Amino acid sequence: MPYARHALCLTAVALSLLAAAPAAAGDDGWTVAPATGGAGGRPYVYAEGEPETVLQDAVSVLNPGGQPLTVRLSGADADNTADGGFTVRKKPVDTGAWIGFAHTSGGMGVSPAHGGPPARAKSSVGEKPRAWGRAAVRTVSVTVPARTRADVPFTVTVPAGAAPGDHPGAIVASAGGRSSAVRVQLRVSGPMLSALTVEHVAVRGGRISYELVNRGTTVLTPRLAVRADGLFDRVLDRAPRTLPLELLPSRRVRLTEPWPQHPALDAVDVRLTVTAAGGAQGSGSASVRFVPWGAVAGTGAGLLAAVGAGVVVRRRRRPPPDGRAQDRPPREVELTGAVT
Repeated sequence: MPYARHALCLTAVALSLLAAAPAAAGDDGWTVAPATGGAGGRPYVYAEGEPETVLQDAVSVLNPGGQPLTVRLSGADADNTADGGFTVRKKPVDTGAWIGFAHTSGGMGVSPAHGGPPARAKSSVGEKPRAWGRAAVRTVSVTVPARTRADVPFTVTVPAGAAPGDHPGAIVASAGGRSSAVRVQLRVSGPMLSALTVEHVAVRGGRISYELVNRGTTVLTPRLAVRADGLFDRVLDRAPRTLPLELLPSRRVRLTEPWPQHPALDAVDVRLTVTAAGGAQGSGSASVRFVPWGAVAGTGAGLLAAVGAGVVVRRRRRPPPDGRAQDRPPREVELTGAVT
């Protein structure tokens, strides 16, 4: 692959629309992945360039079946699910809207499914968005013959006003009732900012919940440390560990941290510290009181019973409101001694 001032390195992986996963055959066997031009695959597409740059390459669609396969390809913006997974947005406005395909498969290289590398269009940088001589389109349908791999060219046209930083996207392939995607990690050259915040920390039911917000312009892989201090001692101290997610720029995710062995009776201050590459760091805290309500309820019931019994006794001994003694029956007294 030729390189220019801003090199275009291509890698990709087929993944579910709801979660990242390696390229794998479904029930009907087809896969989509980067067009590598040889053996071995790479995990995702990486491309970098300045605004007004056009980056070009191709993805491979493999049809190992015995019938022709029609695959629909389109660009999409990558996104995080609420709990940090990978997904794509329905309507692209960023990288997904900058991806284009040729009108037809005239520039598409094909080869037997188990043969050598297919013919490919050359990569180029700095050209106008023309997709191999014809205007690019957002969506294209490609028919792949049986037992064939087809390389489908695409372009990424970085607009003049694109902000510096990471612009994650994807190429979505749909066929046979399922969809897979090739991730496109696009970085627009310029000053980068890595920043995040930790918000809405809360402790409930043996779990610590919190929200992470990417306030910068780069994709972050966060590392989390947890500390909790009670009235007399530290009750939780977890060293920093890498969280299994990629937090995309301007995205917010809600996560939980298990804490099943929390104190039974204590007042605790919990603090979360999150760091990431590029100097990003954020922290959040919450205070919580642990009270064994079952034991408290039992003790409280006993105290109420005792207090109630005391009230009854006092009421029985209390004189009438008018202060007069109550009429009592005469006491029988045994007399001894002489009677005169």
